[in-house]
Amino acid sequence: MSSEGGNENCLGWAATDPSGLLSPYKFSRRVLRPDDVSVTITHCGVCFADVHWTRNIQSDSMYPLVPGHEIVGIVKEVGSNIHRFKSGDHVGVGTYVNSCRECGYCNDGLEIHCEKGPIFTFNGIDVDGTVTKGGYSNYILVQERYCYRIPDNYPLASAAPLLCAGITVYAPMMRHKMNQPGKSLGVIGLGGLGHMAVKFGKAFGLHVTVLSTSTSKKDEALNLLKADRFVLTTDKQQMEAVAKSLDFIVDTASGDHPFDPYMALLKTMGVLVLVGFPSEVKIHPASLNMGSKTLSGSVTGGTKDTQEMLEFCAANKIYPEIEVIPIDYINEALERMVKKDVKYRFVIDIKNSLK
Repeated sequence: MSSEGGNENCLGWAATDPSGLLSPYKFSRRVLRPDDVSVTITHCGVCFADVHWTRNIQSDSMYPLVPGHEIVGIVKEVGSNIHRFKSGDHVGVGTYVNSCRECGYCNDGLEIHCEKGPIFTFNGIDVDGTVTKGGYSNYILVQERYCYRIPDNYPLASAAPLLCAGITVYAPMMRHKMNQPGKSLGVIGLGGLGHMAVKFGKAFGLHVTVLSTSTSKKDEALNLLKADRFVLTTDKQQMEAVAKSLDFIVDTASGDHPFDPYMALLKTMGVLVLVGFPSEVKIHPASLNMGSKTLSGSVTGGTKDTQEMLEFCAANKIYPEIEVIPIDYINEALERMVKKDVKYRFVIDIKNSLK
């Protein structure tokens, strides 16, 4: 087990170089501040961001790196200024743990768009100059604004993927009014994000079409996730049959793919929201101009939307499809994620496996 030296009070798993291989690691968290919530972590979802930054794909990783930004757990202790949370509360922490709290976006509950930039949950530089460390660890301290209440009746393991995968599709769906019953939604890509878009679409009363390059996704799309229709996008006849039929499309694919064929599926004034990160976006102007269509982008969401989403999921019994794993399986899990061998989100059982 590696360590950072000094007074180490937190146990986690960290990558120490661009190989991305994770192993046990001891480090120090800050002391509890008056506005802090101390959270004993029970579960942490596994996001593709964990692959990117443990392997230095963005060329900005700071090692040792403790990933994880889909964090849920139980409040252990609160600072002297905290009245919104108490010991024993079920809470979550998402993709960022701080922001300026002064700009217009922060004031509107859109902290992810903070003008000074949000401080990310791991591999970020905190206000005290330290590097943030994420949820592959046994506890975390977070300023209360960035701590979300998880309804008591909602399973903690299921809540974890909502803090990134869930909010990444929920926020733009709400922003573009994709919650109108009777409207039609297409979902490109059926992974961690895509399967949540399908679930939200059905909960909103939409007619949901899954758009995929793989016939292997058809059975689960229709029978497990209850999509209304499955379209194999490599089949020209199937694509032509659904031309100009969709009000909205949520595109979760991060692999490079053409956009014009999907824009052709939208009705006049339809909206395609891109939440994946392909290496480039190429589109013919006519695909936008003819029909007054919109191509939009989005990342995760602000604190207001995130809390609203958690309450919506609890009220409507919306649960991600998860595979719960012990922490010592994480290296295999990351490899499986790269190979798209997960249905549909890994969640680490921190409480019972991180010893």
